[in-house]
Amino acid sequence: MRRRFALTVLATTSIVVAAFLIPLVVLVREIAVDRAMAEGTADARNVAALIGVLRDPESVRLVVAGYDRDLITTTVRLPDGTVVGPPLPSSAGLAAALEGRAVTTTVGADQEIVVPVETPAGRAVVRTVVPGEALRRGVTQAYVVLGALAVGLLVVAFVVADRFAKWVLRPVGALATVARHLGQGDLGARVGPVGPAELVEVGTALNLLADRIGGLVARERESVADLSHRLRTPLTALRLEAHGLADPGESARMVALVRTLERTATQIIAEARRPADGAAPPRCDAAAVVADRVRFWAPLAEDLGRRMELRLAAGPLPVAAAGTALAAAVDALLENVLAHTPDGTPFAVTLLPRPAGGACLRVADAGPGLSGPEVLARGASAAGSTGLGLDIVRRVAESSGGGVRLTRSAAGGAVIEVELGPAAR
Repeated sequence: MRRRFALTVLATTSIVVAAFLIPLVVLVREIAVDRAMAEGTADARNVAALIGVLRDPESVRLVVAGYDRDLITTTVRLPDGTVVGPPLPSSAGLAAALEGRAVTTTVGADQEIVVPVETPAGRAVVRTVVPGEALRRGVTQAYVVLGALAVGLLVVAFVVADRFAKWVLRPVGALATVARHLGQGDLGARVGPVGPAELVEVGTALNLLADRIGGLVARERESVADLSHRLRTPLTALRLEAHGLADPGESARMVALVRTLERTATQIIAEARRPADGAAPPRCDAAAVVADRVRFWAPLAEDLGRRMELRLAAGPLPVAAAGTALAAAVDALLENVLAHTPDGTPFAVTLLPRPAGGACLRVADAGPGLSGPEVLARGASAAGSTGLGLDIVRRVAESSGGGVRLTRSAAGGAVIEVELGPAAR
């Protein structure tokens, strides 16, 4: 934009300079012609006035020699035909002067001024030739000066426009930088309003917007933390009930499940209360997280008569996702299979490293399949659920630099492939 602004000013200045320069070029040319013709006409008339009172050719020769210039030459033809000065070839102007008419004619690139003079001895003729070189004298130098002046004006205009554009666009760059930081989650980024009044107003508005976003995010985090904390009361009651079960094995299993829920609630609270500004890039070992969640869901799958095939790569597989977020995504995928496919439906969980880094998690089942990519949208569900599970999976994958792909398995069921980007070094 800075270059375009400078080029626009340069183009505008060029038009203005050309509008003044073209008439000046024509005027310089006309002034040079008028000056040379005035000199030639003055010489012709002065010589004509002098030879009108002279009698002998020698006096005429002295007069003509006195008006001998570098370029403009003067010749006199006496009544007896004697020529004083440069040769006097026949021409239309000479014929007109012999008839008593003073004329100015063009001979090639030269101008010929012919003046008849009446003397006691008869009619004499004074002929002054202004060559083309004299008509152009000083024009080239004037063109050079005008050209240098035009180039100088264009250079000055470009430099001034470039500096002005830099002054105007520097605050724009600062605004873009702050907006980029805000988009990356740095809610503490602010811009120092400088520059033109309009940009100062934009910077002030951006700072107010950042303050508003920061306040909303803080309140949202506190709300999530409060909701998660409120879950502890029913979880505590549930744990007490689990301890009171008659079957020790069933009691231990229920207590373990409740403790898992309590840990999840605690992790949610910690994540919600963690400041967003200056946080380190998220990362975790996908192999460890997936293996842990598979172990958690394996007993339930066994109780439902579901055969689970596992193909989990050995870790570590560092990915750009928080461990709690990836665990929630894995839980959503496995819960989706267990809740929305008939009992006894087999499924497979595969975790492999990606060639470019990161990992690819693949969950396939032999159930009825999914309707289409629209199920990844937040709140979309055709089975009466909240519709948030697959949206959580999508957001975790995309935030890590990967994505989600839906296909069908050979048995006609759903295949969900989650690509996770590599963790930052």
